[in-house]
Amino acid sequence: MTDLPATMTAIGLPTPGGPEALVPETRPLPTPRAGEILVKVAAAGVNRPDVMQRKGLYPPPPGAPDIPGLEIAGEVVALGEGVTGWKLGDKVCALVSGGGYAQYCLADAGSALPVPAGLSMIEAAALPETFFTVWTNVFDLAGLKAGENFLVHGGTSGIGTTAIQLAKAYGATVFATAGSAEKCEVCRQLGADVAIDYKTEDFVAVIKEKTGGKGVDVILDMVGGSYIARNYEAAAPRARIVQIAFMEGSKVQIDFMRLMLKRLSHMGSTLRSRPNAEKAAIAASLREKVWPLIEAGKVKPVLDQVFPLAQASAAHARMETSLHIGKIMLEV
Repeated sequence: MTDLPATMTAIGLPTPGGPEALVPETRPLPTPRAGEILVKVAAAGVNRPDVMQRKGLYPPPPGAPDIPGLEIAGEVVALGEGVTGWKLGDKVCALVSGGGYAQYCLADAGSALPVPAGLSMIEAAALPETFFTVWTNVFDLAGLKAGENFLVHGGTSGIGTTAIQLAKAYGATVFATAGSAEKCEVCRQLGADVAIDYKTEDFVAVIKEKTGGKGVDVILDMVGGSYIARNYEAAAPRARIVQIAFMEGSKVQIDFMRLMLKRLSHMGSTLRSRPNAEKAAIAASLREKVWPLIEAGKVKPVLDQVFPLAQASAAHARMETSLHIGKIMLEV
C-alpha cells in the first residue's frame, strides 16, 4: 500500500520504572523485512512480560523492537519479500517479539493467524500470547492427555483462563488456584472441576483429598518460589511440571528427594526468544486444533478491561493490582 503514513504513535519506555514510565511517542513506520507482514494494529494485549520489561527486568531479544507488546490483532497493510499465505487487507492476530503497543507493528508471517470467525479485534488480540504459551507447554511439552488430572496456578489470569478451557476441552480433570471466592467461581464457570482459594485453603491438601491421594499429572506454574516444593507434593507419580514464570521468585532451597521418588519431570520454557520456525509450528497446531474450538464457541478469550493505547500506563497499573480476571487490553 502506498498511502501509509511515515510515522506512527507508539508507547515508548525512555527509562525503566513504574507504570508512568510508559509514554506515547512518535516513531518511524516500520518496514517489513523478508518473511514479515506489517499490521495496522486495532488492539494489543497487556502481559506480565511487558510489566517486567517496563521495570528493566526483561530486555527485548536481539533485533526485537524496544516498544512493549507481544500480541496484536489488526489488518495486513504491507508484505515483506517472500511472504505467502497472506494478502493486503487480511484480518490477523499475531504473536510478536515486541512492538505491539503501537499503531503499526511488524509480525513474522508464520506467527500470524486469521482472526477467528465471530471474534472482535479486541478478542482476537487476546489470543496469541496465552494460547501459544498454553498449547506449547501443556500439550506439546507436558503432553496432557484426556483423563489426566491437570493443575494451573493463577486460574483467572490470561494464561489460567486459557489453560482451564483448553484442558477441559481436551478431556482433563481441571484443578485451578485463585485468590478469592469470586475468582474461584470464575474458574468453575470456565470449566474447572475444582477451584482452590489459595488464601484460605492448602492446594496440596485439597488435591490429595479430591484425587484419593494420587495427585495431579500435569502442573502449569507461573508462581515459583514456595510453590515449587508444594507442586512436588501435589504431583502424582510420573507427573510433568512446567515452569513458565517466577512471580514469587526463581531462587529457592528445595529437597529434590520428592522429584526422584515420584519420578517427576520438572521442565521450563520461554516463548519470546524462540526461533520464528518454532513459533510458526505452534501457530500451525493452533490453527488446526484450537481455532475450530474457538469458532465453535467452546473456548473463548476472557477479557477484563480495555484501555486506549495512550493509557497504557493505566493498563499496567491495573495489572499490578492483580485484581483483573482475564486479559487486559489496549485499543488502538
